Amino acid sequence: MSVSKLNKIGTYHVPALLNETADLLNVRPNKKYLDATVGGGGHSEEIVKRGGILLGIDQDPEAVSYASERLACPGLTPPQFAKGNFCNLSKLAKDNGFEKVDGILFDLGVSSHQLESDTRGFSFNQEADLDMRMDPSLTVTAKDLVNGLTEKELEELFIKLGEERFSRRYAKCIVQYRQNKQIEKCSELAQIIINQASPKERFGQINPATRIFQALRIAVNDELNALKVGLPQAVDLLNQGGRLVVISFHSLEDRIVKRFFLEKQDQDILKIINSKPIIPTDEEIKINPRSRSAKLRGAEKL
Repeated sequence: MSVSKLNKIGTYHVPALLNETADLLNVRPNKKYLDATVGGGGHSEEIVKRGGILLGIDQDPEAVSYASERLACPGLTPPQFAKGNFCNLSKLAKDNGFEKVDGILFDLGVSSHQLESDTRGFSFNQEADLDMRMDPSLTVTAKDLVNGLTEKELEELFIKLGEERFSRRYAKCIVQYRQNKQIEKCSELAQIIINQASPKERFGQINPATRIFQALRIAVNDELNALKVGLPQAVDLLNQGGRLVVISFHSLEDRIVKRFFLEKQDQDILKIINSKPIIPTDEEIKINPRSRSAKLRGAEKL
């Protein structure tokens, strides 16, 4: 990866709610922190700039490679990095000498790099193969699901993980289409959905395929279960007064985080810092449109 590419801010990913996140983490010099989803390293860089000792984790080897180069800068204490899914957060932390920490960040969702890559298959705007694996070592791809699930299974998937109102219609048209050929490309699947959408949906602000792609991505990467498993491990790793901070990008994630925080607060394990999620300003959304759905929540260990 060239130095010139690394120096272009936002080449890989523009972090949402950057300063708000670091403030909520209460980053202090020489305290230990975990970035459980390092991505392009934007949040990690801010933590290190504020003097934090950091372990950056990501299941995507490209993200780990990029962030490790980006943060190898003069004047910064280089973070440690580990490849892995935050469903194994406890082991990853302890294996790297982070048995107890003062702050943990989960920045959920997909990075700009993954969306824009012409080989990763995350975006309906790409001609790429339907893939959507954040960890390329996973065995099941979005292509496998689209071509292998029954009509009823697809309908249930789109309802549960995409909250798609027209899941039955889209599942049916997918099954009809694949009777003639397999669905292989992102743009191919997107066009199938668009062709079945009403004019209002087709020309609306949100692409009709958005929720379908969300559902497939969540299923391929088992994202919601990983979050449910990772959050309790994060609490166990925190020192008293340490903070757990989560940025979510859709209601399914945010609901899990909100309920978890409330449950742990009722058990006198956590104290919720902000009862209402912090959201991006209009100015940030103009600069970084992908931040528009971000919701930031934080809690402190008692």
